[in-house]
Amino acid sequence: MSSVTATRTPSGPSTDRPVAPALAEALRPFVAGDLPVRLIAWDGSVAGPEDAPVVELRSPDALRRLLWHPGELGAAQAYVTGELDVPGDLDAALTYAFAVAKERGLSGRRPSPQAMISAVRTALELGEGRLGLLGRPPAPPASQARIRGRLHSKLRDIRSISHHYDLSNEFYSLILDPSMAYSCGYHASPDQPLEDAQFAKLSLICRKLGLQPGMRLLDVGCGWGSLSLHAAEHFGAQVTGVTIAAEQKKFIDARIAERGLQDRVTIRLLDYRDAVPAAGQEYDAVSSIEMGEHVGQDNYPTYATVLHDSVRPGGRVLVQQMSRTGKWPGGGPFIESFIAPDMYMRPVGETVAFLERGGLEVRDVHALREHYVLTVAGWIERFEANVERLTELVGEEVVRVWRLYLVGGSMAFRDGRMGVDQILMVKPGAPHSLPAVRDF
Repeated sequence: MSSVTATRTPSGPSTDRPVAPALAEALRPFVAGDLPVRLIAWDGSVAGPEDAPVVELRSPDALRRLLWHPGELGAAQAYVTGELDVPGDLDAALTYAFAVAKERGLSGRRPSPQAMISAVRTALELGEGRLGLLGRPPAPPASQARIRGRLHSKLRDIRSISHHYDLSNEFYSLILDPSMAYSCGYHASPDQPLEDAQFAKLSLICRKLGLQPGMRLLDVGCGWGSLSLHAAEHFGAQVTGVTIAAEQKKFIDARIAERGLQDRVTIRLLDYRDAVPAAGQEYDAVSSIEMGEHVGQDNYPTYATVLHDSVRPGGRVLVQQMSRTGKWPGGGPFIESFIAPDMYMRPVGETVAFLERGGLEVRDVHALREHYVLTVAGWIERFEANVERLTELVGEEVVRVWRLYLVGGSMAFRDGRMGVDQILMVKPGAPHSLPAVRDF
């Protein structure tokens, strides 16, 4: 695994106390016993079981971050900057850490004030008095999002989406399959190639929507155009896609020209709230693939209304969306700070209720959670195969952000902390014919 070169704290008053054993003792109240990992500190000292996953603290700055931001955020900041490293299999190490936390009941555990004081005292000593605990916290990593403005205003949404999606089209092309589908695929078997699984997913969506040649489709949050292009090329649809990511529109427009689809696909740089057609001009079908997570909890009723108002009576709507239970609807401190600011997920039942209250009749909910594990595995394989070029494009810190993101996301779907579903709906008001689920 590649790693950022961490900058050591300038030398100051020295201490003869080995760092790793001292930290292991100070951390006992926080980990409910002996250190569960093999800890290697910046002074070369070691503590913890020999057969446990290795964690390297390469700089006292890692302690500063953990003291200012205890838990996931501080650890993530230290990891992406290279002040903390986990050599070897990151998935195995994180899986082990989750298992230990569950076994020891560490979730929500609050160490005593005495334990906190002792930990701070140890950190001050081991950091050679240079941790600056009474001054400002360490500067956030350059890759951490800095999004300002009113939550889910149109300008803030553009900034949030840009943070994640405008890294560069080449960056994403080295991770995603050739269709550039940045969503869960549909895997017939665990060994099915990623490209085939994405083709199967796109075709499944088009069949569920009942697309026929000449039908008009609105693709809300069209990404890099995988569905928009697929619906036009393979089902003969007339497609309008909307996105607020300028890099995505630039990419899709080039593909439209390459494939001679100018008369069948139009991409608009447009907020979903401005995509509703005039009365009488509603689309025959509407899709929105893993975009609803980004509209926010308060705006979801508006999103549901947009979907409803954009389709003709009797027309079908398909939403593919991630779900989540627990106390972190945004995905947790790391995801919210580094990957997808302002994202909001909820249990699928709550999303279905929102869509029903928006006037749509839900006809089918198709769970794909296990499929996402396989999709992300394909992305990780491509990521690691192209890591040198990815590093040239975005730098080592962003590469570390993405390694943590992909591995952590795979684990969340594997362990059931997150799900993803295709929700098929119809707008009441006209006769329609909907095949049975088995006929899709």
